[in-house]
Amino acid sequence: QVQLAESGGGLVQAGGNLKLSCVASGHTSVYPMGWFRQAPGKDREYVAAITTSGDTKFYADSVKGRFTISREYGKNIAYLQMNSLQPEDTALYYCAGDPEGTFTHRSAWTYWGQGTQVTVSS
Repeated sequence: QVQLAESGGGLVQAGGNLKLSCVASGHTSVYPMGWFRQAPGKDREYVAAITTSGDTKFYADSVKGRFTISREYGKNIAYLQMNSLQPEDTALYYCAGDPEGTFTHRSAWTYWGQGTQVTVSS
């Protein structure tokens, strides 16, 4: 059974940093991974994605320059380093795996975690 598990969320003041982790289990192959987030009353939005090799990374404009996605080579383990957090970054952050199609679209991703809450106070 495929499972993705996120961790590392929490409460942080504006300007602070957090690092999220995502560990996938139950797979036999390595695939691209990504992060999405969903704030209360809003749609789930794309944050970042990384290729299987980890050589290429993609970011939403809203987090470019502040967030860094990474992964462990050869494993379905991904991280999201979030720096200079702002209140508008407050959301439930989801890890996703194995996209087919346009990776910025929620519907493209096959596997999802349960999410980890990130709250940024002003």
